[in-house]
Amino acid sequence: MTRIERPVKIGVVGLGRFGRLHALTLSGLAEAELVGLVARRPQSLDRVRSELPHVPGWTDLGQAITETQAEAWVVACTTSEHVSVTRQLLAAGKTVLLEKPISQDLVEAQSLSPLVLPDSRNLMLGHIVLFNSEFQQLHEEVRRRGTLSYVDCVRHRPASIVQDFPGENPLHAAMVHDLYAVQVLMNREEPSRFQACYHRTPRGDVDVANAQLQWPDGPLASFVASYLTPAGMPPRGFDRMEVFGAGWSARISPNPRPIEVWADSAEWPLPLEIRTGATGPSGMMAEELRAFCRVVRGLTPVPIGTAYNDGLQIQRWMDLLCAAAEDASR
Repeated sequence: MTRIERPVKIGVVGLGRFGRLHALTLSGLAEAELVGLVARRPQSLDRVRSELPHVPGWTDLGQAITETQAEAWVVACTTSEHVSVTRQLLAAGKTVLLEKPISQDLVEAQSLSPLVLPDSRNLMLGHIVLFNSEFQQLHEEVRRRGTLSYVDCVRHRPASIVQDFPGENPLHAAMVHDLYAVQVLMNREEPSRFQACYHRTPRGDVDVANAQLQWPDGPLASFVASYLTPAGMPPRGFDRMEVFGAGWSARISPNPRPIEVWADSAEWPLPLEIRTGATGPSGMMAEELRAFCRVVRGLTPVPIGTAYNDGLQIQRWMDLLCAAAEDASR
């Protein structure tokens, strides 16, 4: 692989949980130089100052674009601001890594189209699941072994989410990750059949989403995403994906990672393959950001599953699945 000779100067917009992780990871990558942080509130900048004391911060994106030397930006702010922030950065000639989803609304997501280059090299979508080492190996096995017959995706999250985040649909918040993964395994092929249904709590909240996709030449994918796991299970629930082809099958269990600690209670200290400690960043976020740096330098194309049109395709799939689930409940 061609090396990056000159670190990419990158800024981060948004300093919530994922924005902070992006900033800490970038600060430790040889391929990147973290040159700016943007947040809505000064307090957010203050909270990361002890961890990133030499990185300047702004509360005004336009000022940051003018005053920093950032060539590229990671957009990890709230979803409602994704399109407006990304539009401002693309219009300024910057390359953007935008955390998914592009928007909650497909029409708004499509409004960026005039600013996105045909090969999407100025807009890459952030999706760390695609850079997980287990999924990367699974993708390689699929490429090597041939067409899939069946994919089964399971993604369970804590039951407490129903109370903590009323109205949050597991299809949007959890199943979407597996939809992107299957999009990659199926090489962007469009399904011909969409089916879905919900289970609701007595209060009417969706706590289970069940869906199926089928492709014209026969492959079938099944998805379950839920808010069902009790307090004694891993704090981020668990994920599993199984694939079946002609004469072979494979399974990955990327969450939690296979390290467990027992003391007064059980702990799963590495739910996601993301480490930003003193020994240097590693894991799927580090690999995603390294891939972004290669894209910025023109060394590699935007990876499958992270191009602008990939994001639009998944949003269309989700709209069709949501409509199918609503129809099934009537």
